[in-house]
Amino acid sequence: MNQIDAKLEEALNKVLVPGTMRSLVQMNLVRSAEVKEGKAKINLASTAIPDQYHSGLKDKAAAAVSEVSGVEEVTVDLVEAKPKELNQIEKIIAVMSGKGGVGKSLVTGLLATAFAREGKAVGVLDADITGPSIPKMFGLGARPSGSETGILPVLSRSGIEIMSMNLLLPSEDEAVIWRGPLMSKAITQFWEEVLWGKLDYLVIDLPPGTGDAPLTVLQAIPISGVIDVFTPQELTEMIVKKAVRMAQKMNVRVLGVVENMSYLVLPDTGKKMEIFGRSKGEEMAKASGAPLLGQLPIDPELARLCDQGEIERYSSDAVSELFTNVVAVLNGKNEG
Repeated sequence: MNQIDAKLEEALNKVLVPGTMRSLVQMNLVRSAEVKEGKAKINLASTAIPDQYHSGLKDKAAAAVSEVSGVEEVTVDLVEAKPKELNQIEKIIAVMSGKGGVGKSLVTGLLATAFAREGKAVGVLDADITGPSIPKMFGLGARPSGSETGILPVLSRSGIEIMSMNLLLPSEDEAVIWRGPLMSKAITQFWEEVLWGKLDYLVIDLPPGTGDAPLTVLQAIPISGVIDVFTPQELTEMIVKKAVRMAQKMNVRVLGVVENMSYLVLPDTGKKMEIFGRSKGEEMAKASGAPLLGQLPIDPELARLCDQGEIERYSSDAVSELFTNVVAVLNGKNEG
């Protein structure tokens, strides 16, 4: 990539990309920005930006740069680039499970929300093509915008970038009846053709099981690590081990395990009631060879907020502990 002058970059960071709440710098569209003898030359990627916005974007970029001290003349050119050439993601976390209905999407949404609260740039890639529930949790109904050169993710209320099959369907209850190869292709497109820009974290909600779709993610995307979600029921160990072994065979690090629906706090006494049986958290951590990252309770308030599309409003000590442990493991401070 060409040289980018720090002062020019600071100015361009104030120019928002049409259809997003993120700037040219945050979306990594600034290809070069140099100033010589008072003449500034800017190259911007036009990736995923509809043609009708090109002229206005150039004008806004020129206006922002012209205010930089020492700049007397500004030239802004648009260049072509593929989304995957522009995407710059620090850490990619995949949330998986050996079976459906254990709360993968819930853990994905809670983690993304926790990262966003810490001021991190975060995205969610919903790879559960046939059972996408992420848009519902975040209250999203808008379709993604973009152009022939790429797709722009939809932003949540707190600025989380989200891409899901449900955002592309005519209605959210439309069924996606596809065979494995088509689902794998859609996931690959969500990775390669969506302009994610610069992100600190991308959290991927994997489909359940060990079939084509999760295999595609682990093969095609440079995963930093996977989190395995389970519930305290019978057959748990077998299911967790299957998912963990899949990750290990693909040489993907298992960050840890999360037990969902671990207990219910009785409102009158504050006591924990293990509705689905004794916790298997420590056993599953041992079976996976990775730490127990958290135990999430059954919380009617969380269920209500998810139904209303307001998962970003939820907070609890259990989620805070999960977030802290995930960050520690990613930073190598807690290897279990």
